[in-house]
Amino acid sequence: MQNLCTLREIYRIIRDFEEKFQQEYGLSLNEGMLLCGLREQEHTSSEIAKALGLTNSNTSKVIKSAEDKGYIERSIGKEDKRQMNFSITEAGIKKLTEIGEEGENINVLLENILKKSNEIYEHEKCSER
Repeated sequence: MQNLCTLREIYRIIRDFEEKFQQEYGLSLNEGMLLCGLREQEHTSSEIAKALGLTNSNTSKVIKSAEDKGYIERSIGKEDKRQMNFSITEAGIKKLTEIGEEGENINVLLENILKKSNEIYEHEKCSER
């Protein structure tokens, strides 16, 4: 039961971080992860869905939102004209740079998650004795 409660606390930490992230940067966490994924090369929507761990429907919403904000753009596939590829724009790169320069918030989130994970581990270790 304790593990479930600790997991709930980790979820709360992530949810609170996502709300703060959205307020500070005007991006959802999924949009931020999308920009990170497109930083190196373009991808199809199915590749993006797999990388983000989202359904195709949710991926379409994330793509549309980032596209409407000017952070990504679509292009027609070179080999298959039915295929859409997505790439990051200059505005998207600037947004990633802004987030990266203020990455301390992400470090605090990770520290909090690790702290809670260690609590789970320590609790289980003590329960085994």
